[in-house]
Amino acid sequence: MPNNIAAIRNYTTILDRVYQREATSTCLNSPARMARAGRNAKEIMVPKISVTGLGDYTRNVGYKTGSIDFSYETKTFNYDRGIKLLADVMDVEEAGAELQRTQVAPEADVFTYAQIASHDGVTVKDVDLSKAKATDVLAALREVTNQMDEAQVTPGSRYLFITPTLKGVLDDYSLANPNMSNHVLTRFARIVEVPQARFYTKITLNSGESDQFGYAKAADGRAINFMVVEKSAVIKFDKHVASRVFSPDELENLDSYMMKYRKYGIVELLDNKLAGVAVSAAPAA
Repeated sequence: MPNNIAAIRNYTTILDRVYQREATSTCLNSPARMARAGRNAKEIMVPKISVTGLGDYTRNVGYKTGSIDFSYETKTFNYDRGIKLLADVMDVEEAGAELQRTQVAPEADVFTYAQIASHDGVTVKDVDLSKAKATDVLAALREVTNQMDEAQVTPGSRYLFITPTLKGVLDDYSLANPNMSNHVLTRFARIVEVPQARFYTKITLNSGESDQFGYAKAADGRAINFMVVEKSAVIKFDKHVASRVFSPDELENLDSYMMKYRKYGIVELLDNKLAGVAVSAAPAA
């Protein structure tokens, strides 16, 4: 029998990764004190307060007696996801990085925007901007800022989340028409571009059963054009993030590394601050 000698092959260390960008919604993360408040429970109690206005002061009676209404609203943690992966010793580090980049970050974004858009009390305005001109987009944004201004929404922490396509329309308009006003864009503390693949009014988080993992746009979900959010209206933080790698010595039946990852958190809105959220989405198909 003749010898069978395989040709020598060289392997590179360059990993063929899919394109993916980092999370876009982290700018909405709540301050550390919020995370501390929700450290030891499945729910957090958010205080709400309102007081009566002023009354006339008279020399005979003096001050009128008003009232203070102090109550709590309950917010429940609504995100609990995880995965277990088996990997060779040479692959486990790269696999962990890819999990974060291609799955964890995009899902955090898509969940955040869908939770905000689908929250009770948030109105999603149907607008077809698929062929819109810059003036159409600017007019829609001016309508939102006017509404928020009239509702006395804090102006200094409003974020505009918008698709790269619509942002490009605005950018091209500014370059081609330097004398035309796009001043409405200065009404936002920050402008964040969100890929359309992460920007829907409603999504489905797949359970992992029948090899269905990750997320997908819900059947009744709509593509979001843009979203304006006043930061203090949002409760968003991760209560628990666990990532651990088990070596083959720790596994009785496997000669592989096992990586376990879990993330438990919340994305919610404060009931008294719904005026600080506006959503524009494509009409239902």
